[in-house]
Amino acid sequence: MNKLNGKIIEIFRYPSPNPNVELREITYLSNGLRVKGLLAEPKINGNYDGFLYLRGGIKNVGKVRPARIAQFASEGFIVFAPYYRGNQGGEGNEDFAGEDREDAFAGYELLRSLPNVGYIHVFGFSRGGVMALMTALQYPEAASIVTWGGVSDMTLTYEERKDLRKMMKRVIGGTPGKYPERYEERTPLYELEKLLAPVLIIHGVNDQNVSVEHAYRLERRLRMLNKQVESWYFDGFTHYFPPVVNRKIVKDLSNWMKCQIKR
Repeated sequence: MNKLNGKIIEIFRYPSPNPNVELREITYLSNGLRVKGLLAEPKINGNYDGFLYLRGGIKNVGKVRPARIAQFASEGFIVFAPYYRGNQGGEGNEDFAGEDREDAFAGYELLRSLPNVGYIHVFGFSRGGVMALMTALQYPEAASIVTWGGVSDMTLTYEERKDLRKMMKRVIGGTPGKYPERYEERTPLYELEKLLAPVLIIHGVNDQNVSVEHAYRLERRLRMLNKQVESWYFDGFTHYFPPVVNRKIVKDLSNWMKCQIKR
């Protein structure tokens, strides 16, 4: 890994939707590429845990939302959310949990370099679920992992999401039938023996974007390996939760993360 990964190149103030949270847009290095992301910090000076927020989607689908990042920062975290390479002025091309996983790793390094960051937690939403697991495998000292509506099996995504197949064939370079190894490389289920951090799985049972089968497969595999895992399944909910429920889950998962440090 490049020793300059996570080095901050530029910082610009960013309008914050929360008066208690300061936002900055960061340009940082990821294997030589200048990649962008959003950093959110509570305005009250102090030491905080780091929170690496790994978004879902690709390109303009699933962009980092400032309000969401500020929401987690208001729970007492310093949050960094990579945009991933090739997005919003960053260099390179996003490739759906391929080489762009390095942007998540460099984001972890960025948080680790900040003087007021303690433990670092990793959070992944949707496609960010595989990115979160990959990051925790790369950094076994991560304090905890949360995957919310998260992908765990890239082949299953190809099978379920007919609307994504054209993009996946283009970005990954073929189908799972022709190039199974390319999909396995993007599927952390096969490497969970090396995982040390506790995992929280959050999933809506009626999710049509990322089926709950992804969560079931991840939980089964973790339990088979005697890893520390907790799951919160929500009947009647899809990929997106109602705002009131969403806010409560954000508070609950934030408390869960902080409790992992005390164990």
